[in-house]
Amino acid sequence: MPVFLHIIPIIQIGIRGIYNYTMEQGGYYIMSEKENQLKVKELHTDVLILGGGTAGCYAALTIARNSNLNVLIVEKADIRRSGCLAAGVNALNAYITKGHVPQDYVDYAAKDAAGIVRHDLLLSAAKEFNNVTRDLEQLGLVILKDENGEYVARGNRNIKINGENIKPILADAVKSKESIEVLNHVNITDLLVENNKVYGAVGFSVREKLAYVIYASKVLVATGGAAGLYRPNNPGFSRHKMWYPPFNTGAGFAMGIIKGAEMTTFEMRFIALRCKDTIAPTGTLAQGVGAKQINSKGEIYEDKYGITTSERVYGTVCENVEGRGPCYLKTTDISEEQSKDLLKAYLNMAPSQTLKWIESGRLPHEQDVEIEGTEPYIVGGHTASGYWVDTDRQTTIDGLYAAGDVAGGCPQKYVTGGLAEGKIAALAMLKTLSGNYKATDDGKNNLNADKASSDELGQSISSQVDQVIADYERALGRDKSGYSVEDIEEAMQKVMDEYAGGIATNYRYNEKQLGLAREKIDRLTILTDKLTAASMHELLFIYELKERLVVCKSVIAHLEGRKETRWHSFNENLDYPTEDSSFFGYVNSRLEDGKLKMLFRPIVTDERYDHN
Repeated sequence: MPVFLHIIPIIQIGIRGIYNYTMEQGGYYIMSEKENQLKVKELHTDVLILGGGTAGCYAALTIARNSNLNVLIVEKADIRRSGCLAAGVNALNAYITKGHVPQDYVDYAAKDAAGIVRHDLLLSAAKEFNNVTRDLEQLGLVILKDENGEYVARGNRNIKINGENIKPILADAVKSKESIEVLNHVNITDLLVENNKVYGAVGFSVREKLAYVIYASKVLVATGGAAGLYRPNNPGFSRHKMWYPPFNTGAGFAMGIIKGAEMTTFEMRFIALRCKDTIAPTGTLAQGVGAKQINSKGEIYEDKYGITTSERVYGTVCENVEGRGPCYLKTTDISEEQSKDLLKAYLNMAPSQTLKWIESGRLPHEQDVEIEGTEPYIVGGHTASGYWVDTDRQTTIDGLYAAGDVAGGCPQKYVTGGLAEGKIAALAMLKTLSGNYKATDDGKNNLNADKASSDELGQSISSQVDQVIADYERALGRDKSGYSVEDIEEAMQKVMDEYAGGIATNYRYNEKQLGLAREKIDRLTILTDKLTAASMHELLFIYELKERLVVCKSVIAHLEGRKETRWHSFNENLDYPTEDSSFFGYVNSRLEDGKLKMLFRPIVTDERYDHN
């Protein structure tokens, strides 16, 4: 156990009462005399990483390779199978193939997002795509190669991999570093911020009655985007069969929003075009075997609407609305060999699609694949939604960084982009922790970061800690309410679906609907203060719901803020149905005095951007 996970025994008298000490597992716990109060464990580290997914793991690896700073990764699940890569992936969708340069990728992503991107973020990430890919291969990832030993490309920007074990590979690499400690099954709910500077975070174990207070010199948010805001495609028991991981609830967004971090482009929602019912990816069909989008009459319609990500969804919606549905990806003209390859490919990443083909008794070359759009998600790996960051991925809160799906401005980043941003943020943190940072040939150097001390942080931080833990305990000790987390969650999804541009309205909305959505979400938020938890696992569900509701309010505000339709389906504003050049910029927001303040920033085209 690294020395930085020592526990500081403190006597605290205040709203939480007087505590007794007991020694357990080598550290001091603070025991309450009251039955419903939690044990509290205080930890200190140099760098705290929230989320053990793609970006979080690679950031930790980068720090360990270039310093001997202590790193703590906190993950609410287990890093071996957490995050978007939990089940694996069969391609790296952001790679600079032969004949292309990083700027080509910037141009592609900017065009797909109608120009609302951060060029500095895209370029800095694209420069790292191939570096992090080589590193993954050295760590054990199997990347398919041709007879000349070159990576097998899938389209202009993708390469094929055998990635069913990509997350365990990353997790094993993390665990091999002595300076990295992983805290699994701990849910972080609140950042500790004073005078716009981050000092750590507070959370709780999902398995035992234990709260954690973690102090750090730097904090990286890498918790992923937000799913489950809208009513999903599939109801009832299958409601969690969705495109984006259902356990990504927008926690990182919510923590930053509440503490006043600036957010960007939440109105650029992501709606995936997927195989109907199974919600399996369509890119393998469209890019892997060149399948075209066709309507029920067999007409190719993608040429009519366009082939950007949002246009593919929009075209499918329009064809259905106008009576030419259902829509398909045409696979009946592929070879039998290609058909069998598809069975194998989907078995790796979406087994339900392979099973559907087999159960029907008809392989892909014998039947076209029906497609549909998913419910909207807020995810910075595919669109530009997330924290407003500088080129080093520092947020507008001093010492707080963001990487991966939680970082805004850099769409189409996918797996390699998440790795790249983790690396960029990690190197930036090292530079600020040591003025003379320079990695040696063996990837090591000796840095001594100033550790934040609970004695030095003042009463404000202490009060924040008290309040957060008191909120946990109230939920655990409260009498059972007349409604459950699931009741409020379903109500939230219904509101967003019907009033904020969900599947029920073909992703369309107007300002009157958004106003109603905001009012209804506010009422549901008030109800969460009465929810009860019989266990720490149920407490997790309460906070996941709270996080989603915070993100919902931001999404509604951003949809209202962009008074145009720049991306069909993604932001289909019926009051402003066309693109408006006066909105060629970023719609940002920041919470001030309990209200979201909307900000409009001009497009960043320089290779470097710093918070001013």
